[in-house]
Amino acid sequence: MERVVGIGGHFLRARDPQTLTAWYRDCLGLAIDGHGLWQQDAGPTVFAAFDADTEYFGSPAQQTMMNFRVADLDAMLAQLRAAGAQVDDEVQEMDGIGCFGWVTDPEGNRIELWQAS
Repeated sequence: MERVVGIGGHFLRARDPQTLTAWYRDCLGLAIDGHGLWQQDAGPTVFAAFDADTEYFGSPAQQTMMNFRVADLDAMLAQLRAAGAQVDDEVQEMDGIGCFGWVTDPEGNRIELWQAS
């Protein structure tokens, strides 16, 4: 049986694609090229389906949520706040998994940030 070997991309609809791409580059530090190619560090990726009525993603209109691995969650959240981003006050810690925080991009997409244990 053939199987997928990784995530090849994540695509977002945007009212202003250039501005949204710049936000991900400038606020989250995604080193993306002119074609959107980003060479990420190796590490775990979680694939999980949620109940249709989950509030975890924020807006009920948001069908998916991107989760980015970070080295220092506190520093990333401080950086985002300094840039004027909409950062949730809540931070969660899960024993053996790590710490989680959330930010909403300029187009209203909730993003999860994860510092693994």
